[in-house]
Amino acid sequence: MMERKLTAAIAGCGSRGQDTYARLLMEMRDRVEIVAAADIDPEKLEGMRALCGLGESQCYPSAEEMLRQPRLADVMLICTPDRCHYAQAKAALLLDYDLLLEKPISPTAGECRELAALARERGRQVVVCHVLRYTPFYQKLKQLIDGGAVGEVVSMQGIEQVCYWHQAHSFVRGNWRNEALSSCMILQKCCHDTDILLWLCGKHARRVSSFGSLYHFRPENAPAGAAKRCLDCPVQGCPYNAVDFYLQRFRESGDDWPQNVVAFEPTEEKLLSALREGPYGRCVYACDNDVVDHQVLNIEFEDGATADYTMSAFTAHGGRTLRVMGTRGELLGDMKAKTIRVMRFGAEDEVIDVSRLSDNFTGHGGGDAGLVREFVALMRGEIGISGTLTSIDRSVESHLVALAAEESRRDGGRAVTL
Repeated sequence: MMERKLTAAIAGCGSRGQDTYARLLMEMRDRVEIVAAADIDPEKLEGMRALCGLGESQCYPSAEEMLRQPRLADVMLICTPDRCHYAQAKAALLLDYDLLLEKPISPTAGECRELAALARERGRQVVVCHVLRYTPFYQKLKQLIDGGAVGEVVSMQGIEQVCYWHQAHSFVRGNWRNEALSSCMILQKCCHDTDILLWLCGKHARRVSSFGSLYHFRPENAPAGAAKRCLDCPVQGCPYNAVDFYLQRFRESGDDWPQNVVAFEPTEEKLLSALREGPYGRCVYACDNDVVDHQVLNIEFEDGATADYTMSAFTAHGGRTLRVMGTRGELLGDMKAKTIRVMRFGAEDEVIDVSRLSDNFTGHGGGDAGLVREFVALMRGEIGISGTLTSIDRSVESHLVALAAEESRRDGGRAVTL
């Protein structure tokens, strides 16, 4: 067990790197110390410097510059855009960092496999940020399934309600709107869910098929008279109006997220300037987005069991639901409602109140805190690799399923064998 503090370097000081992981690590500063940070945005880097008490010499203008230094810490957290993950993770592994790596590992199957092989070769730990595994909700589902509550799993049905405003924010106007800049939607957003399906049933995927498209957020669907920017738009009652959403939300609640993505440390003045000039003020029908806004995925597992999964932008609220159907019963879970209904054949239904299982459901239903807690414990030698920790070896299959689904979608729904 490590007696000194674990040291950490953070590449990428945005919403995940700074506002999530750095803040969680700062709550554990009796066991871990952030000693270096990098970001291409000077304002975000300054925010990290102030948050963590870093000196100027500990801050770097890019992850690449930080990775040109000798090894600075025990672990590195890679929280940069999707297309940066592979090269930065490879460089960090060659410097013998252990990694907390934001998903996706890479937008290509070959690079995912290569990083997994390199981690094994170098004897390093790479934990991928599949935060849903660490939530009280999914951990309880896993406990029930492994405990035989439904017998053998035969069918699973998952739905991800992305929510209309989240789609507009992240996948139409935001950083994940364009595949060439990030990765396909089923990978970037939904490898959380492919990972969960594989983990819960404990089976490997054999074949995958998928359908989906960019159905709505297209220029031809703009209301008559719509302007290119919401600040200039005369159309009334548009649910995607950025001024109403970001500015009014900020005035009413004062919440940082997602306003702090639009403008770092937001004020009304900063938000107005960002909506006037930046990508988040654009009409959702006049963006450079090309990722799908709805997709369905079908999985056939190695033993003939199946799963189907639906991701849709067109929901009033966000959240995930999952139905697990087995030889002796079924489970119906609602993550947002924090309930799991256990329906054993021939017995009275049981409803589990997940809200009683934890006092922290912030950050992906408590998953962010759970992930960081287990990662720090692993790196300090306090625990070994558990069944929850998403090591890169375990995580690669979720990516291969997602990439096969995208291959199928682009080929008219043809079944793809893994």
